[in-house]
Amino acid sequence: MDYINILLGLLFVWILVRGVLISLRRTKRVAPGPFPLPIIGNLHLLGHKPHISLTQLAKKYGPIMNLKLGQINAVVISSSVLAKEVMQKQDLAFSNRFAIDAVHACNHNDFSVIWLPVNNSQWRTLRKIINSHIFSGNKLDANEHLRTKKIQELIDYCHKSSKVGEAVDIGRAAFTTSLNLLSNTIFSKDLTDPFSDSAKEFKELVWKIMVEAGKPNLVDYFPFLKKIDPQGIRRRSTDYFTKILHLMSDLIDERLKERELGNRENVDVLDALLDICPGEIDRNQIEQLCLDLFAAGTDTTSNTLEWAMAELLKNPHTLEKAQKELEQVIGRGKLIDEADVAKLPYLRCIAKETFRIHPQVPFLIPRKVEEDVELHGYTIPKDSQVLVNVWAMGRDSSLWKDPLEFKPERFWESDIDVRGRDFELIPFGAGRRICPGLPLAIRMIPVALGSLINTFNWKLYGGIAPKDLDMEEKFGITLAKAQPLLAIPIPL
Repeated sequence: MDYINILLGLLFVWILVRGVLISLRRTKRVAPGPFPLPIIGNLHLLGHKPHISLTQLAKKYGPIMNLKLGQINAVVISSSVLAKEVMQKQDLAFSNRFAIDAVHACNHNDFSVIWLPVNNSQWRTLRKIINSHIFSGNKLDANEHLRTKKIQELIDYCHKSSKVGEAVDIGRAAFTTSLNLLSNTIFSKDLTDPFSDSAKEFKELVWKIMVEAGKPNLVDYFPFLKKIDPQGIRRRSTDYFTKILHLMSDLIDERLKERELGNRENVDVLDALLDICPGEIDRNQIEQLCLDLFAAGTDTTSNTLEWAMAELLKNPHTLEKAQKELEQVIGRGKLIDEADVAKLPYLRCIAKETFRIHPQVPFLIPRKVEEDVELHGYTIPKDSQVLVNVWAMGRDSSLWKDPLEFKPERFWESDIDVRGRDFELIPFGAGRRICPGLPLAIRMIPVALGSLINTFNWKLYGGIAPKDLDMEEKFGITLAKAQPLLAIPIPL
């Protein structure tokens, strides 16, 4: 009998709270959305692939949708028009981050250019340093030889596999290439042996951080669980962050000793940062910035390259057309130079189409409003998480003809670009929070992809027919291919 009284009491409280919420909604006119259940709200509607679930819900409730995810209010934006409003016209109001619990490990959120609020002077300084010392046009031009070297190592690895008829795990190979490109840019050295399992710890650490950050975490929906950490996500993240930060610290110590001895051969990102330390940036910030660069710049690039290769192998006519362009412009069997990309319009179309149909961060990085904000006639309540569903926008039939088909030709006579000005295609975001690594990504991906398809022919491992290639996605903070792409390089 006591249990029945307790249940009735809880039901009464819920009805009372729900009545208050409905009253507030009427006053504030929040966006439409599904009716929330007690305690869990709409969490049960997310499923294993929230980007798909929320796209389907948006068809019912509209391009601006309000959800209750546990204790958190969330607003999902699913149209390019509203995305422009959020990231351009009202960019400042929507510019702060909803920092997931995993990145509170080692207090990373307090130092990270990804998670710091934009009105923080530290964020402005870090962003300025990144733009001027790492991803400026001059710096990227000066480091082109490093990218060429790393892509040559990728091709050499594929040559070794081709000699014995072994399949290449495209995603893992691309990940190693991206990782060592970044480590050479920052530290002038590889941090993992190229394509060897003998020194893979660092590679695995970066991968594990991305996995933990991408897991659905109860703490993000029920903040009162923060001290308990029921899934152990922050505990594991703290372990991985600590190991990487120690490695960064060791590399900085090593460089400081070299500089004391007058050795200035390595004029790289680390030298540039140490030159302005401690005036503009301190040592801890350098270590945390390096962690940001490795976490954000490896998985995204390698996944995009894997998806592009998967789409080409699934669509042989598109691959043949790309190879024909490469043969005519630079000749078969050669690596692509960055200067060549301007003369390869179809290759650029393939890169754009991959960004459209496989955006690496399907909701971008979650945003947060610090005060009530008016948007499209609705109130976005204070402290709401704001998700911009770029995955849905890439499949919007009002924007794209045959949106589920991989058709690079759709960009043939289109000026739409990925640099944050055309809101139909914003895989890197837009506004103040646009990904600072965009200039590197748009140089790296076409060159790596073009080099892979120009130096080899490819066939799917296991005799899989192109039409049968599994294109399932695995949801996380980045959108990976559920089944790794295994392909056999065939020498020309």
